[in-house]
Amino acid sequence: MASMTMACSQQLSTRTAFAGRSTMSSRSACKMAPQMARRQVKAQGYLGSPTNLVFLISTTAFLAAGRFGLAPTAKKHTGAGVKLYDDDSEGLTTGDPAGYTATDVLVGGSQGHIVAVGVVLGLRALGVLV
Repeated sequence: MASMTMACSQQLSTRTAFAGRSTMSSRSACKMAPQMARRQVKAQGYLGSPTNLVFLISTTAFLAAGRFGLAPTAKKHTGAGVKLYDDDSEGLTTGDPAGYTATDVLVGGSQGHIVAVGVVLGLRALGVLV
């Protein structure tokens, strides 16, 4: 509030560059400033929404695929013919029985979010999601 009163106490520039006429007096701008500051945004509820469910399913699918050996990870690489093979690197030690690392979690989550953004934008373009 203090910054608004300082701005209102100073003379506001109300001239436009095009017409040279004043568009709004400094008094009306000072009256509008507190009204604009009091606006509130009401949340519609994101949890359980269709967008939330798309992100949840997509991210879970990519994380599960990596964890259960259906997708390449830091320890499982692809060879010719897209066959997964284990790479027993000494530097990659983890407490997970499948060898799932923190890097794999970040990659799987990122891939899931990328696909979810594409699905949501596609569904919005089709008019299915509003």
